[in-house]
Amino acid sequence: MDVIVIGGGIGGIATAYQLLAAGHRVCVIERHATVAQGATYGHGGPMLPSPLDVWFGPTFMGTRSANKTGIVFKPGFDTATRDFVKKLALLRDPDAFTAQYSRLKPLVELSRRVIGEIEAAFALDCEQRTGVLHVFRRAREFEQAAPAIELLKRFDVPHRVLTPAECAAAEPSVPEDPPFAGGVLLDAERTANCPLFTKLLKQILEERGVQFRLGREVTSISLEDSRAAVELMPLHGTHQAELIAADAIVVAAGIGTPGLIARVNGKLPLHPLRLHSLTAPIAYEEHAPHITIVDSIKRIAMTRVNQRLRVGGAAVLQSEAKTAKPLGTGLANRVLALLGQGTHDWVPGAAKVSAARAWEGLRLLSPDGLPVVGATGHARLFVNAAHGPAGWGLACGSAKVVADLVSGLTPDIPADTLAALRIDRF
Repeated sequence: MDVIVIGGGIGGIATAYQLLAAGHRVCVIERHATVAQGATYGHGGPMLPSPLDVWFGPTFMGTRSANKTGIVFKPGFDTATRDFVKKLALLRDPDAFTAQYSRLKPLVELSRRVIGEIEAAFALDCEQRTGVLHVFRRAREFEQAAPAIELLKRFDVPHRVLTPAECAAAEPSVPEDPPFAGGVLLDAERTANCPLFTKLLKQILEERGVQFRLGREVTSISLEDSRAAVELMPLHGTHQAELIAADAIVVAAGIGTPGLIARVNGKLPLHPLRLHSLTAPIAYEEHAPHITIVDSIKRIAMTRVNQRLRVGGAAVLQSEAKTAKPLGTGLANRVLALLGQGTHDWVPGAAKVSAARAWEGLRLLSPDGLPVVGATGHARLFVNAAHGPAGWGLACGSAKVVADLVSGLTPDIPADTLAALRIDRF
């Protein structure tokens, strides 16, 4: 079949790869001049979400204090934003959290397998690093993470619960003073350079005949029983819109996804989340971490990428209307200070934060913490979106699910997981 993929981030490129592997002819449409320029560009590094990494559960937004949670919550008088957070808060219940992550777990493992197959087939070097250390400042916060640690045991995820001294021994860049409660080391979990992985995969696809229409924006989608098509915004200096037809369309357009599929599925309760990162040169080699450090409560990840330190997190949760506008100077300084403070707290002296390059971007988050993957209300329209901040690798497993569905196959995940990802679950 001829399949159009809308979006050139990790979700779109991974989907194009799986569709090509399934024997389809693929065209990728991306509004930027090249791929990996949106949310993919600023990803903090962790590949797959463990129970400690997901953006829901007992340790997520327990208070409204950004200094304690690492998330700036500014809903104003917007009822929709407040309701969204209330729904996420339901998953702070340990039983609800356990059930929800259990639904997500098969997708995590499918994603792990898919990424491994890609790396084995093409020997990709995307600055991978093994080992993730989650650290907790207060004993109460460590206690809140107990349901997540129990899930690590239940799913046989290699991990070690460490004392502060053991944390410092595992990663000498972490200071024992001021005192902290301890940490959890995930020995086998990995981080990598997501935009580099995406660009390398794009080169492979291009060499194998996938078409790329870069710098083109999709203005609308038209769907019929026998055919589907997208309309592209006219090129600069012209007035003629371009129509491209196909047998199926997959929308993996990140923050643009809800608008493109609204005519078919109505307004989805997905919410934009503004995330930030700092990429700073290493200051002192002896202070630079050799594994990734994650402030587990504030969800700030500090990952070494060659001679740079990437610090990601500091989310801002606002109304959709405010998210569409630039962040005010005062608020921008506040969130960047959160990232800088995280670096100072856990890897002091490792990076030249004053010379850091700042980035901000938008990601979609669902009110139940799970991505939106699979079929839509029309037989020729599919979606791969809303993977959230916790692990870019989920997009790769989701891509395999979508490619199977487009091909008329049953995805290799349990039925309850597939149902939990469906767009009509809302």
